[in-house]
Order: sequence, then structure tokens, then C-alpha cells
Amino acid sequence: MTQRNGDSGTRDRSLQMDSSGAPEQANGKDQELEGGNINRNPEEGVEKVGGGPQGSAPMPGAVVAPDGGWGWVVLVATILVLALTLAFPSCVGIFYTDLQKEFQATNSQTSWVPSIMTSVLHAGGPFCSALVERFGCRATVMLGGVLSGFGMAASSFTNSITELYITAGIITGLGFCFSFQAAVTILGHYFVRRRTFANAMSSTGTALGLCTLPILGHYLNTELGWRGSFLVLGALLLNCCVCGALMRPLGPRRPRGQPLMPLKQPDGGGCGGGTRQSKSRWRGLCDSLGASLRKHMAFDLFLKNLHYRVYSIGITWMMLGFVVPLVYLVPYATDNGMERSEAALLLSILGIINIIVRPPIGLLFNLPWFKGRHIYVFSSALLVNGLSNSICCLGASFPVLVVYVVMYGLSMSVVGSLMFTVLMQTVDMSAFPSALGLLAVMESVTLLIGPPLAGVLVDRTGQYFHMFLVCSFVVATSGLYLMVSFYVLGQRDKKSAPKGQPLAVTDQDVSTQCQYSSVPTDGAKTQSEDHSA
Repeated sequence: MTQRNGDSGTRDRSLQMDSSGAPEQANGKDQELEGGNINRNPEEGVEKVGGGPQGSAPMPGAVVAPDGGWGWVVLVATILVLALTLAFPSCVGIFYTDLQKEFQATNSQTSWVPSIMTSVLHAGGPFCSALVERFGCRATVMLGGVLSGFGMAASSFTNSITELYITAGIITGLGFCFSFQAAVTILGHYFVRRRTFANAMSSTGTALGLCTLPILGHYLNTELGWRGSFLVLGALLLNCCVCGALMRPLGPRRPRGQPLMPLKQPDGGGCGGGTRQSKSRWRGLCDSLGASLRKHMAFDLFLKNLHYRVYSIGITWMMLGFVVPLVYLVPYATDNGMERSEAALLLSILGIINIIVRPPIGLLFNLPWFKGRHIYVFSSALLVNGLSNSICCLGASFPVLVVYVVMYGLSMSVVGSLMFTVLMQTVDMSAFPSALGLLAVMESVTLLIGPPLAGVLVDRTGQYFHMFLVCSFVVATSGLYLMVSFYVLGQRDKKSAPKGQPLAVTDQDVSTQCQYSSVPTDGAKTQSEDHSA
């Protein structure tokens, strides 16, 4: 699936920072950062710990979002994390045929590997939220890197397809979830005024992975086989730990001379005190996990908000066929006599299109004319994306499939750019994290069963074009469903609204009223005092 918007993890979620802090350059001196729960004020670009008045300058205990500086390093690290995580499941198709031959598995059995990986990547959101609140984003990203790297390395030693479900599917997918969601969360804390630009740039990480991972996977598979390739890719995924180490937490400046860690009173001493502390930590983690599950599963919103219910059902139905063509594109091409290098190049072309198209599309759809029309543009893109799958039925030659990936890539770019924008306009922003969490769990179900169902269809018919036709029908009907449903709901809202009373203000309307005012730094205040003198 497309990238999760960084706003979803920052507007309504408190971020537990690392207690040890991290050095940061300020006014030519090293300042130390401390952890704390952060509340963001997007109008002033200030994150505050606790309450208190807000002025034009940071108050004691305030956290200023840099909107640059070390934030650019965090942005680059986030792009690399997304390239290694979100794009990875789509590139497993490079090894699809080898896995089938190694384990004597059917298409349905083999397709469970990428489907479990993708499903766990999305469904693990509440668990990731609990870890972020407990340990901070940096530690969660690094934990995800360890899990994903270990999962892929262990996959190279598996002896059955069932073992591969556990190592490559569950363990690696959970690691992807932790690294991906924690990375986009901390990116939202580093950028306020430039958050839209930062999110648009970070979304190119998925396209970057689609460009490079298929070519790398084909080369490794040719030289080392699939087992050696999985071992090398596991080592490559450990770079998520390096990226996570660069994501130092934002926190208020600590006065010099203050100890880094608060002095703790003795707790009974000996092994008994350590045991009680360990139990307390695990109890706190379980309580945080339970609270996170309740917070991020908005069943009441699903029942009360008709717009959200319609949108959630449409997206869940769409995911049943949206990613399936990416899983079967390479097997389809190689099964019809295409060289594996050319088949891998198709996925790279898809990634290049996303890299080129997504940034200008993000700027285009911010224009005032598109205000209130995003859902119809999104639905139209889904319709085009669904119909593009039928192009594969014309043949499996390289030129035909290039036309297919171009059409699929263009529509995929629009869908990825607008999916969460439409969701933000459907629900109140205070309920956005819980709405996103429930939607992620719902779509993870169809992401899990979609590729195996397609594999059953291929096994029974012996041909791939039936699968592409079914995917075309599923995605196109989801676009039509959303288009017609939101049009009917819009007409109903207009009739029910009293005359002379405007319709409900959307998030786009609110954002235009909240202007960012920069916070002067110490250096800027010193210069202004010199000029006034």
C-alpha cells in the first residue's frame, strides 16, 4: 500500500522521547535534548511539553520544529526506510518461480508469502503506536530494522513454505511496520510549515525502492540463488537501524548541570527490586498496548460517520485487487517467455514513473480548484487503474506490458497522493489516527487474502489473464462505488443543510485559517537587539 501520511502519527499522538537525549547544535554550542510528551501547535511551529502560554518566542520547556536543519537528515533517512520497507513486498515476485520450484508449491501457496508480509505491515499499526509511546520513534525504527533483517536472513535457511510464512511473512512484515510507521511519525515532528513538502518527498521512497530492488534482486538471484539473495537482503534491511539512529528525538533544552537521568530512589535493592521493576515495565507496556488498541480502533466512528463508513468499505474492497498485479506481473511475464531481467525492468519503470509524477501531482492537487473535488479525482484514478489491468490480456510482450505499467503507474501515483487527503476530509482531524488505524486493519484483511485467491484462480485455469480481469473488475467497481456514493451523500448534505448556512468545514478549510508563524531563534533575537540599539 501507499505510504502512511506523517500527519496521522503527529497530530493526535504524544511521542515518548528517548530519556538519554541527543546532542544538537544550537548557537554554536552542544545542547542536550530530553524526552517528554509533546503537544504540537501547528500554528506557531512549536511543540510544547505540558501546558502553558504560547508567545512569539519559545517558552521554557518548548520544542521548536526545525523545518530544516537536522530535519533534512531525518527526511533522507525516512526516504531510505520507505524504500526498504514499503516497496519490498512487491519485489518478492522476482523470486516467485524459484520458491515454487524449491518447495513444490502452487501459485496460491507461494503468494501467501508477499500477502502475509503486506498484511502484517499494515495491521501492526496499533502495536507500533504502543512501542512509539513507550520507547520513542528512534528505538522503534531500529527494532524494526533488526526484526526485518533477522526475518529475511532466517528465511534463507527455511526448509518449507510454512516456515517462510513465519520468517519472511510475519517477522519481516512486523519489522517493516515498526520502521515505516515510526519513521513517518518522527518526520511529522521535525516539519510543520514544510510538512506537506516533506511528506511528498518521503513518499518517493516507495518509488525509489521499486526502481532499485527488482534490479538488485534479479542480480543477486542470478549470482547467489534465492537463499543467498535473502541473506544479503536481510543484511541490507539492517540499514533501517542506521537510519533510525539518525532520527534523534526532539525535546526541550536541558539546563546545564542537570543530570541526564533522574536519580532513582532505591527500590528494595537486590534481585527483588530488579524483578519488581521488570514486572512494572512489562505491565506498563501491556497497558500502553491495550490503550493504543482502544485508541486506534474507531468502531464507534465507523458506525456513526456514514462518509467514513462508505470510504472504508470502498478502500477495503479496492485492496482486494490493487496490489495483486504487482505480485504476479513478473511471473506472468516470465511464464510467457520474457527474460527475467526484462520482467524486473518493468517494476523499475513503474518506480521511475512514481518518482517523476508524485511530487508535481501533490502540488497540482493543492490548487484551490480541486478543493472539494479530491474524492472524484481519486475515484476516477481508481477507475483508470482498474481498467489498465485489462491491457495485460492483450498479450505478454514487452511493449504491451510497458504500456500497462505506464498506465498503472500514473493512476497509482494519483491514488497514493490522494488516499489520505480524502480520509482527512471525511473525518474530523481529532479522530484521524483512530480512523486510519481501523482502516489499516480492515484493508489488511483483503491484502492478506487477495494474492492467494488470485493464485487459486491461476492454478485452476492455468492462465494469468483471468486474474488480471478479476483485478480490473474489483478496482474499477471500487472507484465507481466511491464516486456514486459520495455524489449521493453530497446531494443529501446539500438538501439537509438549512438555507444560507454553509456546509461543514473540511480540513482543507481549517488549514487555510491556520497560518504558520515562525519562531525567532536566539541568534535572530540578538541581531534584532543590536539593530534596535
